[in-house]
Amino acid sequence: MAPGMLQIAVLAAGALAGLGTALGIWWLVPAQPDLRDALERLSPEHARHPANTATPGPGSEDLTGQVGRWAMTRLPAGVGGPVPARDLALLRKPVSRFYGEKVLFALLGLAIPPVLTTLFNTAGAGLPFYLPAGASLALAAVMFWLPNYNAHDDARAARTEFTRALGAYIDLVALERLSGAGPRQAMEAAAAVGDSWVFTRLAEELARTRWSGLTPWEALRALGAELALPELDDLADIMRLSGEEGAQVYTTLRARSAGIRTALLSAEKARASEVAERMTIPMSLLGVIFLAILVAPALLRVIGGPT
Repeated sequence: MAPGMLQIAVLAAGALAGLGTALGIWWLVPAQPDLRDALERLSPEHARHPANTATPGPGSEDLTGQVGRWAMTRLPAGVGGPVPARDLALLRKPVSRFYGEKVLFALLGLAIPPVLTTLFNTAGAGLPFYLPAGASLALAAVMFWLPNYNAHDDARAARTEFTRALGAYIDLVALERLSGAGPRQAMEAAAAVGDSWVFTRLAEELARTRWSGLTPWEALRALGAELALPELDDLADIMRLSGEEGAQVYTTLRARSAGIRTALLSAEKARASEVAERMTIPMSLLGVIFLAILVAPALLRVIGGPT
């Protein structure tokens, strides 16, 4: 073995030994819980949505949830970065499952490069042994943050779906108010019409207000703040005027639903324009390549001169 390779082997062995020792100490020393996170879990507002924060019993969780519960108790506070609480609350994904996905994805990232290197070396590629070590760490770091991206992307799609369904819900509330129903009755009857997850979520919030002491519009405002849905704030303001001051809100509700649909349509048009602009790039490249094929023979004759 060359001296340089021997030094690299010694450094790699020392790094692995140090990493193993650090992991052993890390396993034995209990993690210090984040006081703010613990108090938020015990708060009454946090307990309103047990599906988002509470962890079920060990027997009722799958492997991902169990791994996440282990990570939440063993890993240092803040090692996974900020938790997208609003996105997870909207998706109704427990925090334990979120952490479990991060740990499992990181382990998968650690395992992929060594497996591929072994396969390539079996085929005679002759890849150095230190190559999968660096690739494993890099891929594990990338895949550790992949659940954050997935949660953000899924929550963005869910918010778009929620906004689209909210426009129909506001129309239903307006029709109920026009037929003479009170504010609470109109909101509850409109939520009972649909069977999608948006209508179910609204119906749950409205049903909870019957024993929580909150008015329906206060519950909608709290839900909008929790899930980052400003459209619910507008609906809560309109229904507050109807419930506390007896205002006629049919026209206002219809105008608000029309505004939501207009905003969604504008966003869809902008997205379609972006896709159309991206489609022109390969067409332009094809045109350039075609012109180069046509011009190349004549250009070569000119450069080559008379034969």
